Amino acid sequence: MAQSILIVDDDPVQRRLLEAAIGRLGLITLTAPGGGPALDLLFSPKADQISLMLLDLVMPDIDGIQVLSKLRAVNPDMPVIVLTAKGGIDSAVEAMRAGASDFLVKPASPERIKVSIQNALKLGVRSGEVTRLKKKQQNTLVFDDMIARSPAMKQVMRIGQRAAQSSIPILIEGESGVGKELIARAIQGSSERAGKPFVTINCGAIPENLIESILFGHEKGAFTGASDKHLGKFQEADGGTLFLDEIGELRLDMQVKLLRALQEGEIDPVGAKRPVKVDVRIISATNRDLADLTRENAFREDLYYRLNVFPVFIPPLRERQEDIPALSQYFMQRFAAEENKPVAGFSPDALSLLETYAWPGNVRQLENTIFRAVVLCDGDTLDVMDFPQIANAMGVTAHERRATSAHGGESENLGVSRASSPAPSRGLPVYGMMATDTAGHMRKLEEVEAEIIRMAIARYDGRMSEVARRLGIGRSTLYRKLKDLGLEEHALNAGADDEIEPKRAAG
Repeated sequence: MAQSILIVDDDPVQRRLLEAAIGRLGLITLTAPGGGPALDLLFSPKADQISLMLLDLVMPDIDGIQVLSKLRAVNPDMPVIVLTAKGGIDSAVEAMRAGASDFLVKPASPERIKVSIQNALKLGVRSGEVTRLKKKQQNTLVFDDMIARSPAMKQVMRIGQRAAQSSIPILIEGESGVGKELIARAIQGSSERAGKPFVTINCGAIPENLIESILFGHEKGAFTGASDKHLGKFQEADGGTLFLDEIGELRLDMQVKLLRALQEGEIDPVGAKRPVKVDVRIISATNRDLADLTRENAFREDLYYRLNVFPVFIPPLRERQEDIPALSQYFMQRFAAEENKPVAGFSPDALSLLETYAWPGNVRQLENTIFRAVVLCDGDTLDVMDFPQIANAMGVTAHERRATSAHGGESENLGVSRASSPAPSRGLPVYGMMATDTAGHMRKLEEVEAEIIRMAIARYDGRMSEVARRLGIGRSTLYRKLKDLGLEEHALNAGADDEIEPKRAAG
């Protein structure tokens, strides 16, 4: 679920005004008529959905300072903007000392509220990101630090927490980009090895001639170029966790040595005279089916059973759509803060588009897609047009469905295989520009032109000067095209400038 702004004010008129101002930013609001109801919300399961609070300072039941004090005891990072009719310096100092992020005097202008909210959200995101990075660096990341709303991921977290209670070997399976390393770090951070070394190695990225040295280390002079003693990854992880990513890519001869290290708890550095004892917890991960590799003799069966003591499967993102809004919101806030952009939310259509897409690259693809959208966005809300690649992909799928229906179930060859096509669009409008009609013939230029103008009017909220500028035409030319293409009514319904009325009457 998308993050919300909590409005706390005993004046219903003020609540409605704030709701309207925040709604125009594309953000969701929750309201509380006083300090007591606000605290009930902040200490309820809905608290996870609240990313910022607008708080009235003077209320009859519990005042704003008391609410702040009780909130900071359990949530020191949530941004809070105080609004009050008392505009004295003493009130501002008292609110800031209690933990407020900003202080606004009523009546605050919508622009001032907008700027304050954007700055507070950026501050909150940066603070949360610093805390998260610090936990990652200190190897104390836990499952509560993860974003998981879907039942499938909550089950993964429950299994991971059980696995963290022992040193049992764990095999994490899942497609590329689903977050296997993040789960491994959460298992370590939730175990008795929290704070100890967490060493990651990608078994598919190690040069063949160095793999033994990198894993197990070597002595000085063990081979040409070994001018110093080198501790391998096993010794670096001693006392902590060794994460073997893409374990299915490990060479067969190295699999034998890895099996011995797991069974005996000791390794043989290259050139060493005696084995070295190590205390390492092994968590391995793969995006391949190790059982199939074992049957094909590409992976040792004994090592497979040794690693697969406690399997954890992470479902792909397309099977846990409930996570997409929260992940999207997190990435949007993070990148908006990093890029210093005023982006604060998603349009309903954009969020529906993201929830519907199949995401073959999983969470990693979602992250990169939102990064690109934030960089390219000109406004404060991410819309469908900020996701052209996703919209076009969904448009191809919708077009394929229409072609299939028109030809009695036999699909045209559109250059897209069904196996790789995104999930059906569940009735969403097609936002990708299609060059052909349902029968596969080229569309008329005036149809394409009318569609572009309609999309531009919707994209820029009927601001006709902006529409004309973005389309690269004069404003009078735009009005003439509206008349010629029969789009005047559409523009008026979209809230276009009043100047259309006299121009339409004159025509």
